[in-house]
Amino acid sequence: MHRLLLLLVLLLSACAPDRPAGFPAGGDFVLQSADGPVDTRTLRGKVVLLYFGYTKCPDVCPASMSVNAQALNALDPETRKKTAVLLVSLDPERDTLPVLKQYASFFHPNMIGVTGTPAELGAAARAYGVGYVKQKPDADGNYAVDHSAQTFVLDPKGRLVEILQLGTSADKTVAAIRRHLP
Repeated sequence: MHRLLLLLVLLLSACAPDRPAGFPAGGDFVLQSADGPVDTRTLRGKVVLLYFGYTKCPDVCPASMSVNAQALNALDPETRKKTAVLLVSLDPERDTLPVLKQYASFFHPNMIGVTGTPAELGAAARAYGVGYVKQKPDADGNYAVDHSAQTFVLDPKGRLVEILQLGTSADKTVAAIRRHLP
């Protein structure tokens, strides 16, 4: 049942081009990083790439994080200063703040890993239309968190302006960043 619901969310979001009916509202939130609270309002003036995932994700998250890192590396230093990338962990039980910091910085030193309470994460995910379901642990206690896999682009005013689908290239991600810089 949960997988069917997640599949439906993914399929509906995959057919959503630029700003169709039902485009998520987005919104500000405050979550915790290893270096303290991260309030999206403090990122005004920057283009923000926002990705919801978790560090033990076997393939989708590392692929998306790699593309975002490639995009950051392709930017000139001045543009990179005007860009932020946040990984919002949907697995606060395993993704402690030190684990998140190490994971995000593995991909790029400018990436920030954040998480929060289940209620805080649920509110942020709902604002962006992100679906996620923690699966039942196996006999060894391992589990997956099925989740949507888009990268959300926020403009320098903090508005959700674009959704990059899974598989978007680094070149297209760079173009999206540049499109929304003043």
